[in-house]
Amino acid sequence: MAFRRNIFNSLDEWKNKDGHKPLVMRGARQVGKTTVIKEFGKTFDTFISLNLEKSGDRVFFTDDMDPKLAFQKICLEKKVEPKGKTLLFLDEIQNSPQAVALLRYFYEEMPDLYVISAGSLLEVMMKKSKISFPVGRVEYIYLFPMTFREFLEAASEKQALAIYDEIPVQEWAIPSLAKLFKTYTLVGGMPEAVKTFIESKDITKVSAVYRNLFTSYIDDVGKYASNKSEEEILRLFIEAAPKEIGKRITFERFGNTSYRSRDAAAALRDLQRAMLIYLRYPTTDLRLPFQTDTKRKPKLQFLDAGLVNFSAGIQGTYLTDTPLDAMYDGMMAEQIVGQELLAASAFEMKPPLFWVREEPRSNAELDFILVENSKTIPVEVKSGKSGSLRSLHSYIDMTKTDLAVRLWSGGISAEQAVTPLGRTPYTLISLPLFLAGRVTEYLRGLEKAKGKLEQA
Repeated sequence: MAFRRNIFNSLDEWKNKDGHKPLVMRGARQVGKTTVIKEFGKTFDTFISLNLEKSGDRVFFTDDMDPKLAFQKICLEKKVEPKGKTLLFLDEIQNSPQAVALLRYFYEEMPDLYVISAGSLLEVMMKKSKISFPVGRVEYIYLFPMTFREFLEAASEKQALAIYDEIPVQEWAIPSLAKLFKTYTLVGGMPEAVKTFIESKDITKVSAVYRNLFTSYIDDVGKYASNKSEEEILRLFIEAAPKEIGKRITFERFGNTSYRSRDAAAALRDLQRAMLIYLRYPTTDLRLPFQTDTKRKPKLQFLDAGLVNFSAGIQGTYLTDTPLDAMYDGMMAEQIVGQELLAASAFEMKPPLFWVREEPRSNAELDFILVENSKTIPVEVKSGKSGSLRSLHSYIDMTKTDLAVRLWSGGISAEQAVTPLGRTPYTLISLPLFLAGRVTEYLRGLEKAKGKLEQA
């Protein structure tokens, strides 16, 4: 079962533009990179796929750096006569430094050839093997776990998908979409887990998928750990990380272990290179450009909500009436919002910022800061109407911003508000959690939809 992924739109954009460069697809293991590229290959007149884990496919790449000769050898050996638009897919490219180096020559000497490369643990192996892609000669694209929209399409929820795509979503449909979003957050966005759930409608069967995924991630550690000690810490941290989501973490004794800050920081950064976790550092800036403050404690976001649910043992909570933004002390809502925001762009990998003010007797922490058309948008993930917006109001008073977003388990509204100190009037846009991936679209269409939003 090959799902229609949002990234196909970005791949089509790359395919149709002039002066395309070789494309490097980055993403964690098992998010569907190979499947996506092979499906995309069907849109070309000729598609050639090599797996550079296999010695028979690596032999085409030598140190002579002649792209035309290498391509001729590939076509001859694979018995392919290229016609029309041709896509060459180099899978597991981290196994051939020569293939990595050759990408620049494909760009310079064979500009009509389309080349996409991908690899398991690509970020980690680049560091370990000192592999570097030719600067300015390649483009990057990122694949993340499936989004809510992709989940709806995969599950053939055609009516829900059509309503989700409207701006604004019809009010009567909000409870149904919220229920589907809660199911999506339970299952997560790993393609194999989604496939198993769609076919079985049984979350207990999906647990075997999660278990195997965690096993594969732990087994991978041996490929990039430098020694047994490093291997041990990485294994422990893969198991500990899902239980630390949404928290401001310290490296010292991370996950109730005895590891010191230096070792823990190195291990967590390796897991970030493997794209299993994201360390979301805060900013203290009040205006653009925002800079991350790596001296302050980051928040931890895990690869996928479904993996978090399995690891933390909270799947049963989804069978209750507990609102999503109240589950796991609100941390699951922040995890899935971060996951949706991260997947919003295929051409960059920027874990969303959060804002902090840490002063004696005056602390504040804002969940997310977005930038739209050079304007900063503060975003809070809050539980119910009674959820405090203290940090949001603090940020508004300090920046005089006139627009803010609340993501919650309620409906859609736009209301004129003023901070408790009475200093700053602003517009508060409230959106259901399931619209986390469409926040910027709603803001772009705010003027057009303003009348409808105010009537909702």
